[in-house]
Amino acid sequence: MTTMRIAHIAVRVNDMAEAREFYEGVLGFKEVRSEHHRDHYSCHLTDGHIDLSILQYDKGTQSAESKAAGEKPCIHHMGFEVDDLEKGVEDIKARGYEIISTPGVIPIKFRAPGGTVAEIAPTGRFLQAAKE
Repeated sequence: MTTMRIAHIAVRVNDMAEAREFYEGVLGFKEVRSEHHRDHYSCHLTDGHIDLSILQYDKGTQSAESKAAGEKPCIHHMGFEVDDLEKGVEDIKARGYEIISTPGVIPIKFRAPGGTVAEIAPTGRFLQAAKE
């Protein structure tokens, strides 16, 4: 079994500016990076221990990833770091969990028990930009 630890949480929002004001202004998170990636804009924030990503999907997007946790504001997914990505994927598949990411896309999203969206990525990926 691959060891995994929570290192990332993604929150889907409708209003990026309002969300940033809350997480930065109220909770004290600091921006690490912001970018448009595939079909969404993401702002990665950190408190020094976890990567918190605020996601705002492009209007009209139809990707499986955008619809994975529903189309309204929510905790979209949580991310786990693994020392061995290939072994982590093997473990997930062996337990029958559905991989929902497009092949070749990392982090690799999957449906955890109860339908919760989760993802795995190589150790260090989520907080790498904060360290730089």
